Amino acid sequence: MLELQSVTVAVGGEEGPTLLAEISARFHRGELCALIGPSGSGKTTLIRAVAGMDEATAGSLRWNERDLEEEDLPPSQIGYVPQFTISNDDLTAAENVRLALQLRVGGLDNDALVLRTNELLELTGLVSAAKTMGRHLSGGQRRRLALAMELCSEPALLLCDEVTSGLDAQSEKEILALLQRIAREGNRVVIVVTHGLGELAAFDKVAVLADGHLAYFGPPDTAAHYFRVEKPEGIFQRLPQRAGAEWHASWRKHSSHFEDEEKSGAEEEKKEPADEKESVPPETAEKTDDPSGTGTIPSPLRQLAVLLAVRWKIFFRNRGGLALQLGLILGFPIVVAIFASRGLPAVPSLDADLSGDVVRQLVEARTFAEGASRAGSMVSGLVLLQVILLGLMGANNSAREIAGERRIYEKERFAGLSAAAYVASKVAFLAVIVLVQSAWMTWFVRTVADFPGDAGQQFLFYLLANASLTAVCLGISAAASSADQASLASIYLVGFQLPLSGAVLALPAGLDAALRPFIAAYWSWSGALQSLRETRYYDVLELVIPTNLSAASLCLGVLLLHIGIGIFAAWLGCLRASWDR
Repeated sequence: MLELQSVTVAVGGEEGPTLLAEISARFHRGELCALIGPSGSGKTTLIRAVAGMDEATAGSLRWNERDLEEEDLPPSQIGYVPQFTISNDDLTAAENVRLALQLRVGGLDNDALVLRTNELLELTGLVSAAKTMGRHLSGGQRRRLALAMELCSEPALLLCDEVTSGLDAQSEKEILALLQRIAREGNRVVIVVTHGLGELAAFDKVAVLADGHLAYFGPPDTAAHYFRVEKPEGIFQRLPQRAGAEWHASWRKHSSHFEDEEKSGAEEEKKEPADEKESVPPETAEKTDDPSGTGTIPSPLRQLAVLLAVRWKIFFRNRGGLALQLGLILGFPIVVAIFASRGLPAVPSLDADLSGDVVRQLVEARTFAEGASRAGSMVSGLVLLQVILLGLMGANNSAREIAGERRIYEKERFAGLSAAAYVASKVAFLAVIVLVQSAWMTWFVRTVADFPGDAGQQFLFYLLANASLTAVCLGISAAASSADQASLASIYLVGFQLPLSGAVLALPAGLDAALRPFIAAYWSWSGALQSLRETRYYDVLELVIPTNLSAASLCLGVLLLHIGIGIFAAWLGCLRASWDR
């Protein structure tokens, strides 16, 4: 049984605005319960408080005598279906269910995974849509898929936030019938936030909220009578006639008429087994008693392996994204090669013996200066162009990586996914992309342009240029509120790299010292140019570049620091909950 005793939720603590005020109710196992009320009445806030996403500022929540303020329910014992879609559009319905099982339930071998997946698809009526991609599922099928995924760990408490919103009448009936079956057969508490009043008869209990207050809690067949309306649909028209506090006071005065029924329900529930493992559907009970560890959350290492495998599957399945990556990998080096299509200009020599001919000396000096400037500028520009293009690749690699699937991640994290495993899967995936991009850029330009210098050192700093921007943009992705916002911020970041690097125009001394530590392009450019120390190009570089170069070891350290900060920022961003209300 879930019991709420004077639960109050206020913004910013007890002194802030009250969202919920003294909500008291008992939800028994095996019951399907509805939360209804006008928009802004506190329905979602109540669900979030029960789920542990919003902290109650007063009162208590208890589950089978366990105080949820002191000890949260294990992720496997609470299911939460939010308003938004929690499935991956690039996976089929069956693959989405399988992924949820792999991330949430440990101890399942491949045969058990296949069996459990098929059972859940059958239970939720998705067998015919098992091979349908998530993006092609109808609204009703998406709701069924969300329920199938939440039932993976067989929770005893299932919270659904407007799962029938936007569905046609028939689909709504079907979803409510499914929820009723889930509550009955699984001996679960199922609470559903809904705006639909036409199907209240499908519920065992109805809680009506008004301005954050409980206005009614009882059987649906007496709700219309209590509010003195002919049909349940008239409740919403009746509620504005009183303040929420008045409705609450009236309910407290009349609620005693329903106490006998509540006590009877509680007595019946006490006869049920207390062990949470028994609150599963009969068709799956034998499977979950398996001593191999089923029901426990997989280790972070196992979650990492699962996430990485799925990410690569999605990568190769997304033809548009794959074509874009190939275009960047193959096209950007060609852009660089175009500027060096005629080869690098030779570094001129200055004749030391000009026999005192002043005019000849001046001509030779001018010729040397022009040739040196041309050679040094070309080499410096080609290196900087590669660094900037690799930075653009880095922004494209990761700007949308977390922000684009934030809702899916938040749901899985609520169900027990490790934030560290999730970020590590992104890092491992992106590391391969970065390695391929940087290696091809280095090899292609050196081959086509016959670029001089230490190839290994150039590859290292091109790799770090790409990796540092990829890591920092991954951090931006984890902090952004949307994928578009993350992409825009990442492009701006790369755009500022060129002018602020100091490689084209020198910055004022004070500004240069303040900004340089944050400009990855400078450190990559400077480190890559150090690979030319054993060539004549390095001599002329010092004559033409507008800023001083830093030692390769310092460049290496700063770029590694950028990468570490970016990954740490991504992890911190993933620890921050950002559920949409």
